[in-house]
Amino acid sequence: MYNSNNQTDLSLINQKILAEGEQLPLVKLKDGSSVQTGTVATMLHNIKLYNAGERADIEDQLEASIPTLIKVGLFDLFSIEEWITGDNPGRRFVGLKAKVFINKS
Repeated sequence: MYNSNNQTDLSLINQKILAEGEQLPLVKLKDGSSVQTGTVATMLHNIKLYNAGERADIEDQLEASIPTLIKVGLFDLFSIEEWITGDNPGRRFVGLKAKVFINKS
């Protein structure tokens, strides 16, 4: 299982979308916090895998991305309810996990 607050874990997860030998940077936001780039792209890739029937590690990876997705404002652009509704199971999974994460915070 991945640590959702560990940028190193996200860096390893995000490697799956990169060509061999490439790396994505960690960037510092105006508020002083850092986020791992590539997380949104990897989340979209993982949703496709989830929708194709992959679970276990994919669910862990999607869940690990949630704090970064919140930090960069993804759920301000599309509300959690928008993620949960509809017929896309991977999107719904991310929305439900984000809702739980936000309610715990």
